[in-house]
Amino acid sequence: MTAMTVDSLDTTAAGRADRGTPKRIPLTRVVAVELRKMFNTRSGFWLMASIVIAGVGTTVGIILLAPESELTYYTFAKAVGFPMAIILPMIATLSITGEWSQRSGLTTFTLVPRRNRVIVAKGLTSLGVGVVAMLFAFAVGAVGNLVGTAITGADLVWDVSLTEGATIVLGSLLCLLTGTMLGLLIRSSVAALVVYFMYAFVLPSLFGLLMTTVDWFPDVRPWIDLNLAESFLFNGQVTGEQWANVAVTAGVWIIVPALLGLRLAMRSEVK
Repeated sequence: MTAMTVDSLDTTAAGRADRGTPKRIPLTRVVAVELRKMFNTRSGFWLMASIVIAGVGTTVGIILLAPESELTYYTFAKAVGFPMAIILPMIATLSITGEWSQRSGLTTFTLVPRRNRVIVAKGLTSLGVGVVAMLFAFAVGAVGNLVGTAITGADLVWDVSLTEGATIVLGSLLCLLTGTMLGLLIRSSVAALVVYFMYAFVLPSLFGLLMTTVDWFPDVRPWIDLNLAESFLFNGQVTGEQWANVAVTAGVWIIVPALLGLRLAMRSEVK
């Protein structure tokens, strides 16, 4: 066999080997696809639209109803951020559970067999949407502060520092991660949303009842009540003990269940 023939066979074999080993899909492309999937369903579109609607509606409500003494930037930013802290976890939850509830997981996990890359992309996408939503809340709050004081003649007050703004964003992102955790743990849209509303509204009411009936519970509550710990991040300056409360409650209610949910999501059957 001539040297030219051997070289040709080697080239052909190498070409076949290259064609037989598909290139790994970049994480940036997976993130872009997951971001598109957040918007291209009716539920996703209206959840995103509700962020804008809630922000504008809350701002108008404060201008019309709040007393002049409370027309400050902090009032607007906190009020606009409150509905987002409820909506953002729902977006994060549906992003995860859609692969199982809408049966798109067969396609997704066939194209990207390593599920952890898909879940990381979903988490990054949700966090990105959360940051943009909070920046939108601050922008709407600034406009509301300018318009409200101009209409009422009240003094213009900018009472949110950069540090306080960062803690508000962190608090909102912790709320969002609660939705991610529930999506991983339950993997059913309806069940995860039901548990989320229990998590957000029923559990704090139960803790409030224990505050009035159990003598020692007020000392323990900041270490076990995630909603209370997160509220510290929305109330201005955060003390060292409050940071510890946030770390402990986030670890118990978000990180540990999320790790368990990730393990289940990696092994669960997709039908």
